[in-house]
Amino acid sequence: MVAGDQTGEMEALMAPAVDSTPDVVDHVALARLYGEPLFSIPQDLYIPPDALEVFLEAFEGPLDLLLYLIRKQNFNVLDIPMAEVTVQYLAYVEQVRRTNLELAGEYLLMAALLIEIKSRMLLPVRRSDTGDEPEDPRAELVRRLLEYERMKLAAQQLDALPRAGRDFFVASAQAEVSGAQLLPDVNAQDLREAWAGILHRAQLNASHHITREQLSVRDHMSHILRRLAGVRFMEFTELFMERIASGDPTAVIVVHFLALLELARESLLEITQAAAYAPLYVRLTYTQSA
Repeated sequence: MVAGDQTGEMEALMAPAVDSTPDVVDHVALARLYGEPLFSIPQDLYIPPDALEVFLEAFEGPLDLLLYLIRKQNFNVLDIPMAEVTVQYLAYVEQVRRTNLELAGEYLLMAALLIEIKSRMLLPVRRSDTGDEPEDPRAELVRRLLEYERMKLAAQQLDALPRAGRDFFVASAQAEVSGAQLLPDVNAQDLREAWAGILHRAQLNASHHITREQLSVRDHMSHILRRLAGVRFMEFTELFMERIASGDPTAVIVVHFLALLELARESLLEITQAAAYAPLYVRLTYTQSA
């Protein structure tokens, strides 16, 4: 029985009831669906029309498209062949219109401008009254194209510059350093120098209070009259010796002298001198009655 069972298993392996080998062995699978290889495209596969959309060139606007058509074919931007460029432009606009009508709006506006320029170029040229050459209908379009190209090249140059976050990253590091606080070593000499500096600054900021001294010329005039009342005459310097001996300031001596001059002006006393360089004498101009 054991030998018969082994013989039956070998026959089943050599001639299986269902063939499990693939029909194509050497070909590469096109795709895998749920883990199983697909060697041919299913005939009942439905692909929506908008499932796959390929843009060969992406333009940022009508001027970008027009400049692309001109530069790609090496046309002279100052002498644009309007007929050929307009045909190529309209062919692209037609493709855009089929997929996105809103996007084709501004392109259609430029197409109308190209057709208008071509129509004006077909008309006979008329000279102006002044005899000047008429302006080329393409002049305004050429000016816009050249200005747009300058701005586009400038944008490309700016984009080529290294940019933080795109081309390089700014490195930053934070060091955590901790240490004990060191106090300065102060000695007696440092204290003396600091105190000397404070005294020097105090001297620079010292203030002096000035008070006004009340001096009366009339009072000194009365004093001089009383001094001269009991004598016939007095030497000029004796009138000031008392003030000088008492230590009066210079201002008092000056006021005393002004009082003497005021008495002489009012003719209340006389100042006499016997000879040149002789002492001066002062006396009253009147004598008291007995």
